[in-house]
Amino acid sequence: MVKSELQALVARLAGWRVAVVGDVILDEYLIGTAERLSREAPIPVLEFVRREVIAGGAANPAMNIAALGSRAEQIGAIGADEGGATLRALLEARGIGAAGLIVDPTRRTTTKTRLMAQIGLRFPQQVARLDRVDRAPIDAQVAARIGERLSAPFDAILCSDYLNGLLTPEVVAHVRARESLRVADAQGELDKYSGFDAVKCNADEAARYLRRDLRSEADFAAAAGELYARLGLRRGLCLTRGARGIVVADESGVRSVPAPQIEDVYDTVGAGDTVVAVVTLALLAGADLVQAAELATYAACVVIRRVGNYAPTPAELIAEIAAHGD
Repeated sequence: MVKSELQALVARLAGWRVAVVGDVILDEYLIGTAERLSREAPIPVLEFVRREVIAGGAANPAMNIAALGSRAEQIGAIGADEGGATLRALLEARGIGAAGLIVDPTRRTTTKTRLMAQIGLRFPQQVARLDRVDRAPIDAQVAARIGERLSAPFDAILCSDYLNGLLTPEVVAHVRARESLRVADAQGELDKYSGFDAVKCNADEAARYLRRDLRSEADFAAAAGELYARLGLRRGLCLTRGARGIVVADESGVRSVPAPQIEDVYDTVGAGDTVVAVVTLALLAGADLVQAAELATYAACVVIRRVGNYAPTPAELIAEIAAHGD
């Protein structure tokens, strides 16, 4: 698509109601200045400056959907703990429906704590990460409550699978039973989402699933076509390859969507979540999968120039499209 068509598509991303179901995560950043090395081990000693918390995991696609003007409903499981309460508050502050966050007192809220060193005027650099996560599958009672939440009328249901136990076969069956557009960010477990409208996976996940190396353009094209056919997808498959763009397979064949060239890349965290969120909204807006993937590459360009998860606004997305050639 030319610039003007892509920019017109941005305006049509707003106004939809999307359920985002999956593994929600609280991303915690503890930022300090690196003044010296420890005498106890060869590591920097950080003097605490500030703490930042961000809604991550399956909450990040919801943040992207809300930032682009649509209504996101977050569906998932949290613990009866401070992390869960913080995550709920973060979502509600961004206008995201959080009634679908089921409190499970037997689980802890998944929290990823990053220690960040502030050195001079540069962006903070990650020194270490500590994850507190329960990967046990949710029980039948929680799955049934999620199914009840999914019975509401949604234009689309987006599954964001971080393999932390939320998207059990029972939950996926609830999704499959709905008439909404069904999209999944599969994170490797592709068979689980057979028969969906669209699935997004990255190059490493595709290679592991197919049990072969993917290196050349021909390798990726063959892989995308095979995955599309094997999963029986109704709209198609997006195979993301970072700076090399996205390979799309649908009923029209296999095509490569190149990514705009970006030099000032600071952090790729969250770019995949942005891609699947934009693809979902663009399909609802009437775009085909190639057009949706093309728009998603521009949205990802906005994200990778920020540190941590970031949700682009329509104005930022339009500006990003304008900054590159047709």
